[in-house]
Amino acid sequence: MKSLLALIMLTTSPIWPIGENPSPGYPFLIVNKLTNQLAYVDDNEVKDVYHVATGKKGDLTPEGLHTITIKAVNPYYRKLDIPGGDEKNPLGSRWIGFDAENTNGRIYGVHGTNRPESIGRYISNGCIRMKNEKVEKLFDRIPIGTKVLIVSSNESFESLAREYHAIDPIIEAPPFFR
Repeated sequence: MKSLLALIMLTTSPIWPIGENPSPGYPFLIVNKLTNQLAYVDDNEVKDVYHVATGKKGDLTPEGLHTITIKAVNPYYRKLDIPGGDEKNPLGSRWIGFDAENTNGRIYGVHGTNRPESIGRYISNGCIRMKNEKVEKLFDRIPIGTKVLIVSSNESFESLAREYHAIDPIIEAPPFFR
């Protein structure tokens, strides 16, 4: 009986899984490594597309469907002991960490940069860099639990979003199919 109660509590807990499960119309991010662009999808449409920097080698930025697990303002850069907000901090003004490769959101992330000239290039060690003012805007729009799809694809962001159900195909269908 206790194990049944624990199972029910675990599966209905507001913290399991982390954040809400996305459904059509919820925020969703898509990163296309071929174009070094990130799309913000919400309310059944691609709202914004941003230029980003990704891994200097193709396998450094892990492809797949991930979940945002942590967000931080003026993140601390522990690798070189640089405090958040310092102009030398390569993470810029925001960190949006996701759970790629069984990590906890502190290894891979979408973040700002102190090198805005790097945007559009293949230069990072695996993270996705954005200009600080762009990542600040994105940071305020997405909750913990938002899904992040990372691909190398020739498909449009709209097509990828429909494929991963970030855009409701019924809403997007022509009127005669509704």
